[in-house]
Amino acid sequence: MIVIADDITGAAEMAGIAYRLGLRVHLSMNGEEKAHDCDVLVIATDTRSMTETEAVEETRRIAVAMKGRTLFKKTDSALRGHVVAELETLLRYTDYQQAIYLPANPSKGRIIREGIYYIGETPIHQTDFSFDPEFPATSSSMEERFPDAQKKGIYWKNACSEEEVKQMVETADEHTLLAGAADLFTAFLFHRFHHLRNHTHPYTINLHDTLMVCGSTQSKPTDFGATIALMPTPVYDGEAPVCQWTDPFISVYQETHTLILAMKDHHRTGKESATYLRSIMAEAVHTLVAVHRPQELIIEGGATAFAILRRLNWQSFSITDEIAPGVIRMQADNSTYVTMKPGSYPWGNLFCSQD
Repeated sequence: MIVIADDITGAAEMAGIAYRLGLRVHLSMNGEEKAHDCDVLVIATDTRSMTETEAVEETRRIAVAMKGRTLFKKTDSALRGHVVAELETLLRYTDYQQAIYLPANPSKGRIIREGIYYIGETPIHQTDFSFDPEFPATSSSMEERFPDAQKKGIYWKNACSEEEVKQMVETADEHTLLAGAADLFTAFLFHRFHHLRNHTHPYTINLHDTLMVCGSTQSKPTDFGATIALMPTPVYDGEAPVCQWTDPFISVYQETHTLILAMKDHHRTGKESATYLRSIMAEAVHTLVAVHRPQELIIEGGATAFAILRRLNWQSFSITDEIAPGVIRMQADNSTYVTMKPGSYPWGNLFCSQD
């Protein structure tokens, strides 16, 4: 099975689910690996951060390479991304004839009721997702958000419970591409593979050799005793180089091997600003990793994580832990552990004391 995700934290979340259920899983950032020696190959495309034209071309490239395989399209549970354009491309270049789009995650309180998308009983356009810099939630109506979907063979569905999600999977035929979030993927795995069961795996992380990056607009630095390096306003505003941020903290990082990178400002919006900020984050991490490669790299925010790992040229990962839903720890080929999560998800017990 091939999972195509439009950001790396979403890809990691899918990989973590498959790992928890006992399947062999691999995560790739380039989609060039062959699906051998694993049950599930998860491809992180980062198309959510691209222009629609770029996203369509990248989706086409992967669709052609993976044609004939069983596909699942991971989409954001907050409706972000070039959803219709990417699904239309997958339908055009694969043998699927239609797509069921179900971004709802009832297990996390994200539901679609009578065509309205809710997060914890609040319409999504009344939540913080209305301030998203690239895909602001200006409406909670699925019809208004995706007005041309049905004529392109893409059908969204209501879903208020995990049972409804399960029924959706069971009634879909082999010519229907399933696209959605974690609850849909979990139901799909149980439907496709037999004898799955949840596996728990103990984990231990070394918070004394950790570089943490708070790269989401919803990030809040976590206090685990590390120095917090706040991005200076001139760097945030693009008026000063990244070294003005990193240089004052290099000696601290060299000595302690532990640091938290975070932004104190969040007033800039728009795609250009978002692209700039994650490139600055990536450059800062690259600078620090050149000083000392940490045992643990912890990143909050999908687009930021992709930019950082791409800048470090870390491309291929094996999953080692699912710490909480959406909080995935994996090991790069150089042995550093990378833990990621979307900005809107809780960390679980990642920062709790561990024996």
